[in-house]
Formats: sequence, structure tokens, C-alpha cells
Amino acid sequence: MSQQAHRTAEESAEAQEPETPHLDFAGTTPYEDYVKADVLTHLQHTLSEDPGEMVFLVTTQVMELWFTVVVHEWETAARALRADRPGAAIDALKRSVRELDALNASWKPLGQLTPAQFNAYRGALGEGSGFQSAMYRRMEFLLGEKSASMLVPHRGAPRAHAELEKALHEPGLYDEVLRFLARRGHPVPEAVLKRDVSRRYEPCDEVEEVWAGIYAGDQNAELTRLGEALTDVAELVWRWRNDHLVATRRAMGAKAGTGGSAGVAWLEKRARKNVFPELWSSRTLAT
Repeated sequence: MSQQAHRTAEESAEAQEPETPHLDFAGTTPYEDYVKADVLTHLQHTLSEDPGEMVFLVTTQVMELWFTVVVHEWETAARALRADRPGAAIDALKRSVRELDALNASWKPLGQLTPAQFNAYRGALGEGSGFQSAMYRRMEFLLGEKSASMLVPHRGAPRAHAELEKALHEPGLYDEVLRFLARRGHPVPEAVLKRDVSRRYEPCDEVEEVWAGIYAGDQNAELTRLGEALTDVAELVWRWRNDHLVATRRAMGAKAGTGGSAGVAWLEKRARKNVFPELWSSRTLAT
């Protein structure tokens, strides 16, 4: 190819390239206005000289953001069920499954900490502990793990306390599921439908039989999809708890946890609990 032809080809290629994106804005960029990235990336204030503390801090902050998204999805699902829109509820639950996968992956940067690595900045946590997370507590309340005593740590934060108190006295996600099933004609006991929703949900044999019947009938395809979406959520919550247990056990063994918790012993107790218990036990009865 001649030099002239080569220059002509280059000019033609340049002419086909996209124009330079808009770079000059009067204020901050539209991206910053929407995402608030500058706020997010300047929220990290480490208290030790150990470089691992930054990883711990950012990972914990990322978890808080995922908690917020998951709470949004479960509240969306609960509202959809109250409005007798199971399809919208299933969609929200399925989105939350993908988000729970991402949340659980947050343990990977922390899951192989040695005791020496964790102890290098553990003192910076002081009395801080994950069980003090208000947004995580809202997740637990939505799952039926209600406890009025868990509002106490948030008395000094009026907004968080008010949001938790509201969530404590509202039906959880599973309460809305069971009320929806009752409206569809399934024999959910009146005592379950009118239970004190500010208290922890307890398994019920009659609810177990309801789920067994749903899974046994071909005419219940939509309700089976709802049950499976809830089971996916329950499984990933169980995996979250177990990954937390394993990461803690690797980092600190059986030492007492931060914030006065029992550490591994408390996490082991939590990991043994099933979310939406009758969805698991009914599988033994289903044919």
C-alpha cells in the first residue's frame, strides 16, 4: 500500500471512531451526582497502621450496602404478597438470591485471616461488633427473628431505632407469605395468622402440612415457585451464617467476640437455625 493510500485509510478509520465523550461539566459529573462515589470512597478512616484493616473496613461497608439492597427486595416481596401479586414477589425474591450470592462472596477477603493478621487491627474495633448492625437486624426481623432487646444498642441513633421499632411490630416476610396462602384457601391456623408479630416465629405442624400439600399438587405450580424462591433465600442465609462462623473460627478460634458476644459459640447457635422452617421439614412429608 502506498503512503498516500495508508494515510487515507487512517483518516477513514479516525472518521469512523466515536466522538470524544463530554468531559467538561459546570459542577461535579452526572455520575458523581447519581452514585456519590466521592462520598463512598472517603468513608474509610482506619484506626491502626495495619494495611489489613482497610480490607476489613471496606468489606464490612460493602456488606452494609448489600444488606440495604436485600432489605429493599424482601420488603418489596412482602408488599407484593399483601397486594396478592405473587409473581412480583417471586421476582423480588429471585433478585435477592443473586444479591445474597454477592453478599456471601464478601467473606472471601476475610475468610482466610490468620489470628495474627486479625489481631493486628482487632483492637481498633473496640466494642464494635457485627450484631450491632441496624440494617442486618432489619434483615433478621424480616426473616422472623424478632427480639425487642435488639433495639437497645440503637437507642442513641434515633433514625435507626425508629426504623427497627417499626420493623419489629410489622409482619415479617414469612408472615406475609402465610397470610397470602390463607387467602388462597390453604388451612393456615388462625393462631399463626394472628400471632404477635413482634415475637420470634416458631414452627407449626399445621403450616408444615400446608407446604407438604402445596408441593404434592400439580395445580400449585405458582405456589411451588414461591416456596422454592423462599427456600433459595433460606439456603443462602444459612450459608452466610456458616461462612461467618468459619471466618471467625479461623481468625480468632474460641475467643470471646467483640462487643461482648460469645464469638464462635454464638455463631454456632445461629448457624443451626433454619429460616422458614416448615419449608424444610415439609419435604419429609411431601410425596
